[in-house]
Amino acid sequence: MNVSPGERPARAPRSRARTTTVLCAAAVLAASAVISASAHAGAVAPAPAADPVVVVDCSSKAQVRPEEYLLACGDGNNRLVGLHWDTWGPGTATATGTDMVNDCRPYCAAGRFRAYPVTVTLSHPEAWPDQPDLRRFTTVRILYTDTAPDPVAKDVTYRLVY
Repeated sequence: MNVSPGERPARAPRSRARTTTVLCAAAVLAASAVISASAHAGAVAPAPAADPVVVVDCSSKAQVRPEEYLLACGDGNNRLVGLHWDTWGPGTATATGTDMVNDCRPYCAAGRFRAYPVTVTLSHPEAWPDQPDLRRFTTVRILYTDTAPDPVAKDVTYRLVY
């Protein structure tokens, strides 16, 4: 190959084909990356979970999976403690724990709190008038798994009015 001084030698056709192939492959990879990124960016995120159903306490505070729950708001003589929630769903919530009940003997101020193991089920959610965007459980069922405090039945259901 004769090349004059200052001139570059002509490339062989194979070298040009190789360069074209490499450039095309790079363009395909770049286009794939852009398409993949835009598809990922345009993906619809899952809708946020709806607010959970709550249980309302004596102070009108919404709670989810409370460790304690006061049943006797007026005098504090009945409280669920050590609640361990197995489920908390849109229709029901279940827990195990202890019902601490004042025996009120000889009278409530001098009584002793006694522990009764229980299973607790919250149910019947309804719109909460104080906060219409939230639903609150309106029923609590207490099942005494050993003995129940006298004269309470072993399986009782109360309407939550808070």
